[in-house]
Amino acid sequence: MPIYRLDASQTLSTDIDTAWAFFSDPRNLAVITPPEMRFEITGDPPADVHPGLIITYRLTPLPILRLRVSWATEITQVDAPHRFADDQIAGPYALWRHEHRFREVDGGVLATDQVHWSLPLDPLSAPVAQLAVIPQLRRIFHYRAQALRERFGNANSTAPSLRIRAL
Repeated sequence: MPIYRLDASQTLSTDIDTAWAFFSDPRNLAVITPPEMRFEITGDPPADVHPGLIITYRLTPLPILRLRVSWATEITQVDAPHRFADDQIAGPYALWRHEHRFREVDGGVLATDQVHWSLPLDPLSAPVAQLAVIPQLRRIFHYRAQALRERFGNANSTAPSLRIRAL
């Protein structure tokens, strides 16, 4: 089963407490998810993450297919206001582990994401990863970067970075 790694980073013009308050509130996922994915939380999560929190939602991961999927993640680690991690416990991936990190830098907060993921049904899923999933993840994280620039402003730094590679 190939495992992929996504790394994204962006400097936000805000302080670490404000960044943490935004990212640690599961209800803000809809703000940074492209509208065509029709993201909706199906439970009633609290306004901040904690270890053991399970978040359930429905979305259309590949809008071209129009297929709605249920997804559940568990918050596995929290070190406020610097990092938290969530793992998919039910959903379309064989593996999905997403770590969010926040670090104060000159002019704001460096927000980084690291996602380890793989698809089920290897080796049949390899073409799906290349032709559909990787391009969709790029669209999602580009949308997210733009939404965060609109919300927090653009810090005086390099443009957001995004890298996806097989391990």
